[in-house]
Amino acid sequence: MAETVARAVLEGGPAGFAGRVVDIEPPGDELKIPFRNGYEHFRATGRQQKTAEGTLPVYEWWERTELPG
Repeated sequence: MAETVARAVLEGGPAGFAGRVVDIEPPGDELKIPFRNGYEHFRATGRQQKTAEGTLPVYEWWERTELPG
């Protein structure tokens, strides 16, 4: 039996993230996505956007954290 993967649209952040659709697991109020030796943090906006994959929740960039090293 195949599981349904939740997806979301990301707004803002570094180049390469704006308008990007990503898998989210589990869906929540915040997302932490690894990118270029750090993490990009996104918060749920409460908005939804129509995409080719259906209507998805929108998460907005709010912070970046760097990995040590």
